[in-house]
Amino acid sequence: MEDDILTIEEVAKYLRVSERTVYDWAQKGEIPSGKIGTVWRFKKSEIENWVNERLSSGVRFNVANTPVQVKNILSPDRIVFISHSTKHDALVELANTLGTAPQVKNSAELVTEILKREELMSTAIGRGIAIPHVRLSSVTDLVMAVGICSNAILDFQAIDDTPVRLLIMIAAAYNQHSYYLQTLSFFSSRLKNQALRDALLVSKDAQSAYALLTAE
Repeated sequence: MEDDILTIEEVAKYLRVSERTVYDWAQKGEIPSGKIGTVWRFKKSEIENWVNERLSSGVRFNVANTPVQVKNILSPDRIVFISHSTKHDALVELANTLGTAPQVKNSAELVTEILKREELMSTAIGRGIAIPHVRLSSVTDLVMAVGICSNAILDFQAIDDTPVRLLIMIAAAYNQHSYYLQTLSFFSSRLKNQALRDALLVSKDAQSAYALLTAE
């Protein structure tokens, strides 16, 4: 599936933007694409990487949907303080926590797919943040968990080489392309705020961290 070749129409549907937007991006060389004769074609794996790169650089997607309401996708019981010092162990602990959400119908699959996704490309976006994320048919609605790490996690291979201390894990239903991208973009942008990151790292309990993340 990673090597699927997509049409303009399929890319537009996948990203939930207009076909004209995809065409303009392709014409300007802003999205990975190629031409077969006069027809634009796109490799799905390259589109996935392009999305991740845009999120890492804090570029917002132009998606017209309901604004992200953190309180609708996060609860205090899914904010955990992690003492592990390796990426694998931290991801497994947080995925197991996220797997307790009622929206997740197969917690074992979630753990497996989170780890597979991380093997493909690091989800560390710099500034000590990683946003591991998956879309699964066994997830009924978008949901998230947060990990606050007491130890710096060095093996995330972040783009700025900064050890990871904050994990924002997001799981969505397979058909939630737009909301999924919007949520990823929301957190990659919001956590640029150093004061917010610092406050989360010194939070005394899950309720305090929840209040910070849900503040307007």
